[in-house]
Amino acid sequence: MRLANKVAIITGGSRGIGRATADLFAEEGAIVYVLDISLDDQFESDKIHFIAHDVTDEAAWKNVVEQIVSEAGTIDILFNNAGIVGSYEGIETIEMDDWHRILDINLNGVFLGTRTVLPVMRAAGKGAIVHTSSMWGVVGAIGVAAYTASKGAVRSLSKNVALTYAKDGIRSNSIHPGIIETPLVLAQDKSMTQEIVDKTPIGRLGTAREIAYGALYLASDESSYVTGTELIIDGGHTAL
Repeated sequence: MRLANKVAIITGGSRGIGRATADLFAEEGAIVYVLDISLDDQFESDKIHFIAHDVTDEAAWKNVVEQIVSEAGTIDILFNNAGIVGSYEGIETIEMDDWHRILDINLNGVFLGTRTVLPVMRAAGKGAIVHTSSMWGVVGAIGVAAYTASKGAVRSLSKNVALTYAKDGIRSNSIHPGIIETPLVLAQDKSMTQEIVDKTPIGRLGTAREIAYGALYLASDESSYVTGTELIIDGGHTAL
């Protein structure tokens, strides 16, 4: 029960990494609020509560945080996980609408979630914020201009939060998955996925549960001396 009696928000929690993390957090004793546009399948645990939510909507963020604090009393953990690839196009070819949409979800959604939850954590004098970036937030990739830009920005924003709010007892860290077996990855071109797997020393897709364990560590009191850093879980890809 590594998260006993803690209240956690997980964005993008309906599927993939977010869903695996919601299940794991609940198993470890947390009360979990999953925020997502839609819910594919009901959760089995009665500790997990779903709220339909658009992470790019500032007013909706204020409403949902007020609701959670009213119901659960506080917010101990924020896992800013929602994100999309959206487009594999490079700088010269990406449509501007795609650029703005990807940055809005991947970066502005993280900013708004953090901005809205911070006052609750500051009042409590504690909190753990985890942000899903990507291995491509640490190293470059060909194409995928908006995705890599957004994930690199999330990495830097996480450090900004860590430095700014350490005095308030709030920790902020980013997590950087490699190629993971999620619905998003399974739906993309298989040759593209295999090309990345072939460059991964461990030689396989990671699982969502493997990323969830990293988020669990960063969200738990076990990482009480860890802030402003990044946890890379990529099968060795960025070590090449």
